[in-house]
Amino acid sequence: MDLYGDGLSDRKKQILKAIVEAHIQGGEPVGSKYIMESKQLSCSSATIRNEMAELENMGLLEQPHTSAGRVPSKQGYRFYVDSLLEEYAMTAKEIAQINQLMKVKMSELDRILDNASKVASSLTNYTGFAIKPRSRSITVKRFETALIDSHSFILILVASDGSVKTRNIFTDTELDTHVISALSEALNELVADHEVGEITLPIIMSLEARMAGDSALVNTVMKSIYEVIGELDGGELKVSGLDRLLQYPEFSDSDELGQLLGAFEQKDAILDLVTDTDEDRVNVVIGSESSVKVINNSTLVFKPIKSKGKTVGAIGVIGPLRMDYARVLATLDNLGGNITQLLSEPKHQAKGDNHDG
Repeated sequence: MDLYGDGLSDRKKQILKAIVEAHIQGGEPVGSKYIMESKQLSCSSATIRNEMAELENMGLLEQPHTSAGRVPSKQGYRFYVDSLLEEYAMTAKEIAQINQLMKVKMSELDRILDNASKVASSLTNYTGFAIKPRSRSITVKRFETALIDSHSFILILVASDGSVKTRNIFTDTELDTHVISALSEALNELVADHEVGEITLPIIMSLEARMAGDSALVNTVMKSIYEVIGELDGGELKVSGLDRLLQYPEFSDSDELGQLLGAFEQKDAILDLVTDTDEDRVNVVIGSESSVKVINNSTLVFKPIKSKGKTVGAIGVIGPLRMDYARVLATLDNLGGNITQLLSEPKHQAKGDNHDG
C-alpha cells in the first residue's frame, strides 16, 4: 500500500529501493554516486541528490551526521517491505534444507517448532525463535489423587491440551484414602473444565463445604491448581543462534544487546505480541512498531502456525533493521507452509493430537 500517495514517484521508489538494498548488503550510508553508477538511472547525480533530500524530508531516509550518504529510516524500511519488496526465489539448497526438516516425522509440536527455528536461523543468518503461544483457554479436564502418607499426597492434573502435571501436596490435615478420594471427586465436579477466571469464590466455598470446611487444605490445593494452569497457559519461547546477533555492528553495544537478550529471557512481551496476532501470514514488526521496547532498533519477523484453524505456534527471526527482508519472508513462509502441511497429515494427527495447543 502506498501510504505516500502521489508524492512518491516511480523514480523516488527506485532510489529508495536501491538505498535500502545497498544498506542491507553493506551496512554503510549510500550516496548518489552509487545510485547513479549501479542503477543506470537516466538522470544526473544532482537530480538523485534532490530526490534523496525529498525522501529524507518525507521521513523515509536519514542522514548520519558523519556522512554525505543516506540510510533508510524505520518508515523507509516499512514502505520497502509493504510496497517495494520483490519476491525472493529460494535456492535448491535452501529448499532441500526445509524439505529435510519435513522428512522427520516428529509427533510433538514443540520439537517441530524448535527444529524449524534452527533451520530459519541457519538459512537467514539471524537469530531464530519458536513460540508456543499462550492458550488463553487452558483448563484441567481431570483430577486424580494418590496418598503418600497421613499428611501428604500427589495431586495429578490432566490438562485440556493433553499435558499431565503433578504436585506434591503437604498439609496439616490428617489424610487417608477416603479424604483424598473425596477431594478428587469434588475437584472433578466443581473445578474441572473451568478456566481460571471461572473458578469463583462460590466454587471455592462449595469445595470447602464438600471437604468438611477444611479451608487450609482447599487453599493449598487451589494454589497448586492456579500455578499449574499458569504454567500451561504461559506459552513457551525457544531461541536458536543467539550468537548470530554478534555478527552485526548494530548489536555491538553490550547494553543494548543485554536488553535484547533480556527480552528473550523474560519472554512475556514477545509471547503477547505473537499470541495477539490473528494474521495468517508472515508478520514484519519493525523497531518501534513493536510493544517490545528493547527491539526498538531491531526487526522481528514471524509466521503463525495453524492446525485445525487454530494458532498452535509460530516461528520467526530477529535481526537488525537492515534485514534481508525478501529472503526472511520467503524462508518463513515456506517453513510455515510445510509445518502446517505436516501437522495436517493423518499420521501426525494420530500421534500428536495431545500436544496441539
